[in-house]
Amino acid sequence: MNSEVIDAAKIEAEQIKSFRDFLFSYNKLSELCFTSCVWDFTSRTIRDQEDSCAVNCAEKFLKANQRISQRFQEFQVISNENTMALAKKTG
Repeated sequence: MNSEVIDAAKIEAEQIKSFRDFLFSYNKLSELCFTSCVWDFTSRTIRDQEDSCAVNCAEKFLKANQRISQRFQEFQVISNENTMALAKKTG
């Protein structure tokens, strides 16, 4: 029963960390695209150029973030394989 409580606490901590990571990325995306794409503060409406800039900015950010995550996972797999191979050689 004690290990179930510890496991639940670990899962909750991971969920909180994932949510914080998501919020960090969302805030970064919002700040980056807002500062890059919002030029006119004299009107309440969003101009077509601002709208298309924001859409393109968000798309590029998300695609780049996805590609970075993929590459990181690829490097992790290679690193794990190298570690396992080294462990077999020395073991």
